[in-house]
Amino acid sequence: MSTVGYVGADVPVELITAADLRPLRLTGRPGQDSAAGDRYLGRGVDPVARSILTRILDRDYGPLEAIVVSRDCEASLRLFYALRELHRVEPAGLPPVRLVDVLHLPHHTTTRYVHAKLAQLREWLGRWRPIGDDDLAAAITAHDTLRRSLGRLAALRRANRLSGTRFLETVAATTAVPVAEAIALVDRALADPRETDGVRLFLAGSSHDHPAVYESLERNGFLVAGEDHDWGEQLFARTCAAPTELALAERYQYNGPSAPRASIRDRAAHTAAAARACGAEVLLSYARVHDDAPPWDFPEQRAATGLPAVLAERQPYGELTAEALAALVPAGAAA
Repeated sequence: MSTVGYVGADVPVELITAADLRPLRLTGRPGQDSAAGDRYLGRGVDPVARSILTRILDRDYGPLEAIVVSRDCEASLRLFYALRELHRVEPAGLPPVRLVDVLHLPHHTTTRYVHAKLAQLREWLGRWRPIGDDDLAAAITAHDTLRRSLGRLAALRRANRLSGTRFLETVAATTAVPVAEAIALVDRALADPRETDGVRLFLAGSSHDHPAVYESLERNGFLVAGEDHDWGEQLFARTCAAPTELALAERYQYNGPSAPRASIRDRAAHTAAAARACGAEVLLSYARVHDDAPPWDFPEQRAATGLPAVLAERQPYGELTAEALAALVPAGAAA
């Protein structure tokens, strides 16, 4: 099965599956030299995008048939432009790349726009295999089954029977294998619960495609009980209303809200509800270097949750600095 790499949770993976291709969510690698990516993106871009570009150029992901990038943030958009130009200059060096632009406004006109963009992506992926309605319906059903299984995994974490680190690792693993294997992988995790404990922490802010920050927090007495980034529960919280292209468009339109593309008010309301649902005792907003959106959300998130809260700004990719941890520990003790 050929592999299509994708960047961002706004990419409708169901269409890739329906084309009989394997969707692989591309991740960075904290600590890796990103000189190759820096050359084309510059060092002022989110280090995750620079790391992903470096890994693409180094062929770290193995052979990719194509790459689909979502316009979920400015860094992803700049990554797309760099990949498109590199493919234009050296078409034999990199696979073709496609941008998918999903808007998240609650309007019928937005639904029509997103539906049109998904239809265009469906046609583009049809180069490899035409996607019939039955193919799409089966793919939507399979991915919704996976999302419901991941929902049960989140419930296990809320019941103190799964660590935040193991939860994040399992979710990430499901984005690297075909959907049937992903469902089996989650089923194995559900069958192997492990008691855990700690000060229940809700993690807001930048996304985490690597478990290092979760590991650091949980080594220091916290349990990451919930998060609002798109490698966590946001990835699977919403399913499709029906196995159709229109319902798929609505699913992605209304997914979120993410820090780069949602209003401060919507983010605060979402964070407060999610923090209550997981019984959080502390709020940590983690803002990676060159990710400027989370600090704008933080004051209203803190007010909406009413929790002891810490903002950790300008954090290195995949790390939690000693200063940030030192600011967090008193908040955990107060909780």
